[in-house]
Amino acid sequence: MHTLQRPRPSWLARFIVVVTAITSLTGVVGITPASASVYNSCTISRCSDARSADANWAAKSYPTTSGWYSWPDGRYNYTGGRFYNREGQLPSGATYYEYDVYSRARGAARDAYRIVVNRSTGVTWFSPNHYTDFYRL
Repeated sequence: MHTLQRPRPSWLARFIVVVTAITSLTGVVGITPASASVYNSCTISRCSDARSADANWAAKSYPTTSGWYSWPDGRYNYTGGRFYNREGQLPSGATYYEYDVYSRARGAARDAYRIVVNRSTGVTWFSPNHYTDFYRL
């Protein structure tokens, strides 16, 4: 009697499965979608919140180290460190850093609202949807 054996997946197929699993579990952060839109001004809701956050981060000299920072409301805010502009949506040739807009309890989950600052020029961009769109402040 013959038994049918299932063919073993190739090393490439196994590799793809592992990479897909890791990516889905950890998420890919800091990659701008190819469909991102960039606007030269910010007139949408929450722009004033982004401007306030920008002023608070500027008062802290825009830290470049990732981590939690105390905020004026007694809570904390997070900076993720360098933003690499991998998709090239923002002007190229600059060094950018990303900062959360809204404060929270230390260690709480981050939301999608970010500002991205060009350290050389001080130009700040607001992304209300985690790097899908950018609005210049």
